[in-house]
Amino acid sequence: MPRSVNAVASRARRKKILKLTRGQFGRRKNVWTVAKNSYEKGQQYAYRDRRNKKRYFRSLWIQRINAAARMYGMSYSVFMGKLHKHNIELSRKVLADLALNNPEAFKAIVHQVQ
Repeated sequence: MPRSVNAVASRARRKKILKLTRGQFGRRKNVWTVAKNSYEKGQQYAYRDRRNKKRYFRSLWIQRINAAARMYGMSYSVFMGKLHKHNIELSRKVLADLALNNPEAFKAIVHQVQ
């Protein structure tokens, strides 16, 4: 009796991965083993970077606040310390946005804490 394999399901599994790797370069898009490895590694990066994204954005906000605060003769740490002392509760995200897109409002906050 010949060996029975579920070729339909196997092919469907492979097609699913190959569809997900469309647009990649070289053999990553059309060779099963390479595509499978590429897809799995991509999923690992996606999982890791969903967490790293939060770190990177916080770091970017801090850099922007620091640059804006130094224009008024204050370092980031001094500025944030004075904000907390005056009970001004604005997130770093909002402060960075103000510093970048609305410098007048940021200047008002700086003058309020000085």
